[in-house]
Amino acid sequence: MKILYHHRTASKDGQAVHIEEMIEALRALGHEVRVVAPMAEDQSGQGQMGSDMGWVHKLKALMPKALYELMELAYSWVAYRKLMQAARDFQPDVIYERYNLFLLSGLMAARRLKLPLLLEVNAPLVEERSKHSGGLALPWLARWAEGTAWRGADRVLPVTRVLAQHVWDQGVPPQRVVVIPNGINRAHFAQAPSPDEAKSRLGLQGRLVLGFTGFVRDWHGVDRIIDWMATPHAPTNAQLLVVGDGPVRADLEAQARRLGLADRVAFTGVIDRDQVPAHVAAFDVALQPAVTAYASPLKLMEYLALGKAIVAPAVPNLLEVLTDGVNACLFEEGRPGQLEAALTRVCEDTALRERLAQGASDTIDRLQLTWLGNAGRVVALAQEAAR
Repeated sequence: MKILYHHRTASKDGQAVHIEEMIEALRALGHEVRVVAPMAEDQSGQGQMGSDMGWVHKLKALMPKALYELMELAYSWVAYRKLMQAARDFQPDVIYERYNLFLLSGLMAARRLKLPLLLEVNAPLVEERSKHSGGLALPWLARWAEGTAWRGADRVLPVTRVLAQHVWDQGVPPQRVVVIPNGINRAHFAQAPSPDEAKSRLGLQGRLVLGFTGFVRDWHGVDRIIDWMATPHAPTNAQLLVVGDGPVRADLEAQARRLGLADRVAFTGVIDRDQVPAHVAAFDVALQPAVTAYASPLKLMEYLALGKAIVAPAVPNLLEVLTDGVNACLFEEGRPGQLEAALTRVCEDTALRERLAQGASDTIDRLQLTWLGNAGRVVALAQEAAR
C-alpha cells in the first residue's frame, strides 16, 4: 500500500519514538510511506530523546492564548495544502494521521481525495490541555475540532481501552474504534547487555538498581522512591538510576543530599535513544510509580521487552497489560504506604523478581506488543476501510 503519513509533532520525545517506529515498521512490511509534517526533512538531533519544541513554547508564551489556538486551527489549511500536493505526486491508498488538537487537515484531504482516514489518538487533548498549560481560551472550538476529527475518521486508533471510552463518548461508533497500544522494536533491544554487564559498564556492581526512564515531572512520584530509600525497609545497596532528565531533577538531587543518599541517586541526563536499552538492562526493579489515566507508556513496553520486575499502580490502563504477581508487583494508587510496601516486597524477594521478570518478557509475545505487529494491524484496517 501507499500510505500518506501526517503529523504535527516536532519534538524529540516519546511522541517521536512512536512516529519513527511506526513509519519504519510500515516500510519494513514492504509498504511505501510518504511523510508530511513540520520539519519532516530535518534530521538534526536525530536520536536525542527528551528535547522539546522550545520555539513553540516561546511563541505560545508571547501570544494571547485565543490567538494561538486560532493559529493552530489555521495551520490545518497549511497542512492540507501540503497533503494535497503530496497526494498528487504520491497517489496514496490511505491517509494515516497522528491526532493533534485543532488539526483537521487529514480529514479535509481524505474527504477531498475520497480516501480512507486512519486517526491515531494518544490523548484526549481537550481534557488534557484544559487541565494543564493554563487551560484553553476557546474550549468550545477545541471540543468541536476534537469531535469533528474523531467522528470523521474511518478508523480511530486509541492506545488504550480507557482512551477508547473517550472516543466512544464523542459519538464514534464502536466498530470504527480499534485499540492499538504502544509497542517495541525487537531489534532495538536485541543487543542489550546482560544485567551484570550493564551494571559493570555503569559502575553499579553489587547494587540493587531501581530504575526509571523518561522526562521526570513532579507527579511521577520519584520523590517517594527516594524517601523510601531512606527508611530501614530499603536494602542498603539500593541504587536509584533515572535514565533521562526533567524539570524536577534539581529538587530530587537536593532531596537525596538532604537524606544522605547523594551517592545512591543518579541521573543520566538526556541520552541518545540507542543508549537506553544498555541502561535499562541494569535495572533490577523497573519503576512506573504513576501514570496518566489513559496513556500507554513507552517506558513500560521497554521494561517488558528487557524482562524487568515492574512496580506500578493497579490502574485500568496499566491493567490492560499488567497482572499482579505475573508480570508486575502492583499497588493500590492513592492509598498511603502501598507503593512503599510494593517496593519493599519486590526488593526483599529475589524469587519474586525473577518470576516477574520472566512474566514481563513473555508479555511482549502474548499481547503482540511490537511495532511490526501494530503496523500489520494498521495495514489490515486500512485495507478494510478502503473496501
